[in-house]
Amino acid sequence: MSKPLPYATIHEIFTRFREAEPEPKGELHHTNAFTLVVAVALSAQATDAGVNKATAKLFEVADTPQKMLDLGEDRLIEHIKTIGLYRNKARNVIKLSRILVEDYGGEVPSSRAALQSLPGVGRKTANVVLNMWWGMPAQAVDTHIFRVGNRTGICPGKTVDAVERAIEDRIPAEFQLHAHHWLILHGRYKCKARKPGCPTCLINDLCAFEEKTI
Repeated sequence: MSKPLPYATIHEIFTRFREAEPEPKGELHHTNAFTLVVAVALSAQATDAGVNKATAKLFEVADTPQKMLDLGEDRLIEHIKTIGLYRNKARNVIKLSRILVEDYGGEVPSSRAALQSLPGVGRKTANVVLNMWWGMPAQAVDTHIFRVGNRTGICPGKTVDAVERAIEDRIPAEFQLHAHHWLILHGRYKCKARKPGCPTCLINDLCAFEEKTI
């Protein structure tokens, strides 16, 4: 865990992120709030690319909770069997679809507590949906953000929850909406776990990582 960076340094880091990518986007394909919930739930311990490949045809036939129920668990499995833990995920998708139909009129709720009450939807999934669909500054901390936050000193913390709080507390408000996407993309493509691309990193002069590969 690196030493926490000063406010001015964090401000400069996110200024650079914004200049490089003003409107960062999540990479999971979706067409509405429901397909986003399903895609994020399926992405646990799987790659976005793998989920997108599996859901391309799925969402053509089941893009609402009722259509997912009509599809049924067995046919859902046929669509997502290339994804890890597909049987358990299929079971959860059918369960959450039934709850959405019976308790929410087929609509996806827009509160964190309601989202987290759905089977297979944890805090990270809820935060992704709140951020990407409803434009709330919710911070979904995955392995990339946890690594980048601790390695760089931007938002260090010993737990996922601690890193989430550090993002909310330390990153200036003007960057909160897109903060988690900038951090995820930075971790996925530049600040990689085994071989970080420090020589071509746009924040290498600001980062607190002591083992930079420069």
